Amino acid sequence: MNKTILRNLILLPIFSVASGWTTTAAGVFPPDSTDFNNAAVPGTGEVGAQEPTIHTATGEQLSQMGFAPLFNGSDLTGWKNPFDYGNAAVVEQEIHLVGEKKFFLVTEKSYANFELIAEVKLPEGPANSGIMFRCHVEPNRVFGYQAECDGSPRRWSAGLYDEGRRQWIWPSTTGRSEAEFLKYEAESQAHFAKPEIRDALKRNDWNRYVVNCHGDHITISLNGILVTDLHDTKDHSGFLGIQHHGEKGQIYQFRNLFIREIH
Repeated sequence: MNKTILRNLILLPIFSVASGWTTTAAGVFPPDSTDFNNAAVPGTGEVGAQEPTIHTATGEQLSQMGFAPLFNGSDLTGWKNPFDYGNAAVVEQEIHLVGEKKFFLVTEKSYANFELIAEVKLPEGPANSGIMFRCHVEPNRVFGYQAECDGSPRRWSAGLYDEGRRQWIWPSTTGRSEAEFLKYEAESQAHFAKPEIRDALKRNDWNRYVVNCHGDHITISLNGILVTDLHDTKDHSGFLGIQHHGEKGQIYQFRNLFIREIH
């Protein structure tokens, strides 16, 4: 049976700052042994205010940290469009998506445990996108985990949405979430109302997502802000993808797509 456990974000778990352990009704979880989100570039010294991390590192620095590029900057090798519509093009080392209906560009390779980096720039006007991970791909259909990129006044960017399936996991909302997730509806929406979470997305600029998947543990950070941290057992491997929401004439831009697999 699928199980979702929130860590460090809502009022239901009891979090001990001193010990770093998380206790829920479902069990006790130890702290992560490595803080990948703040790992410094090898050879540059201790982590500090001036040290590049995976939230700030350039492509060259990410390579030094063991990340592999998912996009070569020249063509769409390693990617495919499983839909009969939608266009993807490489423009100045960026992937540009254009379409009149929602579609996804997805990787040809699937991944299980990893740290994923992706940068997205939304178009002006109504816009919504997402970074798919551990997702399922069929002809004219992509479904599964999505790191939300929300250009609306709602501002739920870096939340976890289950595209084409259970819908909103974090935050949860009546009418668009299953009962198991609605148990923390108030707490989750209060979390996204916090200024640092609400304002994490730079609406008219580039935004860096960092998605970490290790077993059933999923975290999503946006521009260095940890937004989502939970355990979910639905999927343990799948494809990666980027989304065009279907607004006619709008161009969605993506760059700096890197992955570091965890073995």
